[in-house]
Amino acid sequence: MAAAKKKDSAKASNKTAPKDGAGRNAPSVDVLKKYYRDMLLIRRFEEKAGQLYGMGLIGGFCHLYIGQEAVVTGISAAQDNDKDTVVTSYRDHAHMLACDMDPKGIMAELTGREGGYSRGKGGSMHMFSKEKRFFGGHGIVGAGTAIGAGLGFAHKYTKDGGVAVAYMGDGASNQGQVAECYNMAALWDLPILFVIENNQYGMGTSVKRSSAGTLYRRGEGYGIPGEQVDGMDVFAVEAAASQALEYIRSGNGPYILEVMTYRYRGHSMSDPAKYRTKEEVASFKEERDPITSVKDMLQTQGVDEAELKEIDKEIKAIVNEAATFAQESPEPHVDELWTDILVEESA
Repeated sequence: MAAAKKKDSAKASNKTAPKDGAGRNAPSVDVLKKYYRDMLLIRRFEEKAGQLYGMGLIGGFCHLYIGQEAVVTGISAAQDNDKDTVVTSYRDHAHMLACDMDPKGIMAELTGREGGYSRGKGGSMHMFSKEKRFFGGHGIVGAGTAIGAGLGFAHKYTKDGGVAVAYMGDGASNQGQVAECYNMAALWDLPILFVIENNQYGMGTSVKRSSAGTLYRRGEGYGIPGEQVDGMDVFAVEAAASQALEYIRSGNGPYILEVMTYRYRGHSMSDPAKYRTKEEVASFKEERDPITSVKDMLQTQGVDEAELKEIDKEIKAIVNEAATFAQESPEPHVDELWTDILVEESA
């Protein structure tokens, strides 16, 4: 991992960027099981969502997170869930699950049902949970970054000790508003972690063809340090996120974490992903799968195949229950068209 430190800044003299996460101790069986469960829940949930989409039960767009599970799992493990806030883009189901939102409410929202987090009116891209401090997935590319800057400002203004974690894709990192957010966050030392989920492809275009330079280093001109980390290794992600969050909580301002990952499916369910070879996808699945890696570590530490199958069975039951709940939940009443347009709070 490489780190880009602040340069040519008067503020930089008393700030030290996080060290890299190398040399970590071997994780315990309990920790391995937790990460295995968390990532497996995301994958099984997304597989089921893909099935429901194919059955016509999910309308509109649906962007799956299969292959990228280690990113949000590692970062959420490093967060303070009582203080930190999260905002992301349209590939967002995993982030909701990582925030401990109810799989039933998420799946019901995907299918446009009343039992969903936005009462069936937001769908895949637009659901929220104030209770879980999740401020949405957003369909406009790069919009979550601007909202994240606002959340960072709120944390600083209220002095609540929280950090805004704002996710974006590699394509979103090219948006003009992202540069504006870097500038504002650096000027005001906002407590925000910018996470670039670099899955190496936008909608049909590779990063190599669309993005000049190294993405995490784009903050250097604003004095923002950054780091690139292996996003297929949940422990590397957790270590890097822990150090980045510690840096931010110490009052040093924003940090950029570029997490190198890979999506196994197309950009969305409508994308056949013919712009990459089957061999490339297969190599990631066979050699670098984040869930398989943790499974192998568990077996190395004596957890047998039967126990792992039981975990998978439990996770599938949770996902199947969510799918059943979604299909049995009624569609929103027509009167819901006129609700949630304006929220008025008493003084």
